[in-house]
Amino acid sequence: MFTTIEKNQIISEEQYLINEAKANFKSEYHNGEVIMMAGATLNHNRIVSNLIGELYNCLKNKKCEVLPSDMLLKLPACKKYVYPDITIVCDEIMLDENKKQGLDVLLNPSIVIEVLSESTKLFDKTEKLNCYCTLQSLQQYIMIDSEKFEIIIYTRTENNDWLMHIVANINEKIKIGECEIDSKDIYIKVVYEIEG
Repeated sequence: MFTTIEKNQIISEEQYLINEAKANFKSEYHNGEVIMMAGATLNHNRIVSNLIGELYNCLKNKKCEVLPSDMLLKLPACKKYVYPDITIVCDEIMLDENKKQGLDVLLNPSIVIEVLSESTKLFDKTEKLNCYCTLQSLQQYIMIDSEKFEIIIYTRTENNDWLMHIVANINEKIKIGECEIDSKDIYIKVVYEIEG
């Protein structure tokens, strides 16, 4: 039976996974606290849809695999379980062995993409960034703003440092793993404000 989690109630990772496997809605786990996932805007959904389409076309005959936002990801160093908007895995997929009643938990993303909204922007650019960068498998973390044109790309170097690139020109091509994608194709049908 699904246990309702009271606000601010601290639960174990195991209890979270058991509940999440039975839930009718998605929630994330942040060091003992369960955070229910809110719905997304039309802009957010258009960006995710556009990008999954571009990535699928690029990767369909390659070893990498693109996964949508229902793939739960474990961030062990931060004691978090999150649902990235888009995940790419380029090695053999590794799942948490402590599988709970049909719930798969990914351990080794190669690339994580988050679409930023007003309510998630600060968290995605700070705490989530720090947590994603603890994953040894991660090669890129990409943030795409849904309210204006802005793409921020963090790429791991051979020396295990992170380089940041801010895409400022909508006509610029960006590299997402093996894929080269036109920035403007990510924003097709998206209504956003141009700053400046």
